[in-house]
Amino acid sequence: MAPQKLKELISKGESTTLEFKRKVTTPEKFAKEISALANTKGGWLLVGVDDDKKIVGVHSEKAEISLIETSCEFFIDPPVAYEIEVIQVKRKDVVAVYIPESTEKPHHIEVFNTKNNKTLKRSYIRIGEKSVIASREMYRLMTYRSNNTPLTLSIGDKERRLFRFLEKNEKATVKDFARLVNISERRASRLLIRLVRAGVVQIFNDSNRDYFSLT
Repeated sequence: MAPQKLKELISKGESTTLEFKRKVTTPEKFAKEISALANTKGGWLLVGVDDDKKIVGVHSEKAEISLIETSCEFFIDPPVAYEIEVIQVKRKDVVAVYIPESTEKPHHIEVFNTKNNKTLKRSYIRIGEKSVIASREMYRLMTYRSNNTPLTLSIGDKERRLFRFLEKNEKATVKDFARLVNISERRASRLLIRLVRAGVVQIFNDSNRDYFSLT
């Protein structure tokens, strides 16, 4: 990447496909950002750039690259594909990491829970400028799409009631649907994911919960 293109990329600010880091602190924390990009639309992770878009550079590109490679290959399961290049701007080195959208979603990292001394598997996605834990619905959707699981869909009374609700209210959560047709949230979640896979409804995310609307 040419220095001018890098500056143009930075000027856009952080987004679903762009993350800034002053430096790589630990492979575990970096793995969270990398896996979130791979699980969503892919994108760039720029090391040596502050949150305010200021290019601060890295002290040792070799040390940063080593930590990045460790994050990608040993802290994420399955490992993600990546490309790394070092770009110099005004005598400051920026390590640019490109993560393509993965075809092996969902990727997860292991997080140690100090409360019960157990290791948990967590999958992350990008929502705006943040990497957040994937909801149960998003995790299922990533799994189905990755495995190309065959889909059998029938439209019954529950689905029709959902469509009427969405036509009137524009969006619904899993809890809304479960309450509407008097079923468990687990079953409501499964039905909604099947409808998303069929292209009948679409899923939206914010930092708190998922919403569903008609396509």
